[in-house]
Amino acid sequence: MALKDLSQGIKISISRSITTSFESYMKNINWDEDKFNLQSFVGEWREYINNHASWYSQVGDEIKADPAFHGELAEKINEVINKILSDKPTQAQMDEITTLQEELGEEYDYSCKLEAKYVLEKLKSELKKKQNN
Repeated sequence: MALKDLSQGIKISISRSITTSFESYMKNINWDEDKFNLQSFVGEWREYINNHASWYSQVGDEIKADPAFHGELAEKINEVINKILSDKPTQAQMDEITTLQEELGEEYDYSCKLEAKYVLEKLKSELKKKQNN
């Protein structure tokens, strides 16, 4: 049995687990591409699927042990990460980031929608700290 043979729900859950883990991993390294390490990310993803992903318990042990399945998962991880990184920020995100950066006198680079989300959270947190001082 291959990845393509799994139910649509499980395939969607696999993609979602990769996205969730990638977002968490990138946040932990402050979206610093120089700190990105694929093995570290995959380790975090494995921990996530073992502890939090319902799909993992729905896949049989013989499938999990199949090297071909692991190869397909590696391809899926690359596919999902490439999709995330090529998903451009929305105009609303860019406008809000511009406004917050001007207000705070700071500038952050971002290139995808998920990174823009991270930058917005960071800027909003900084603005809140500034307002509370």
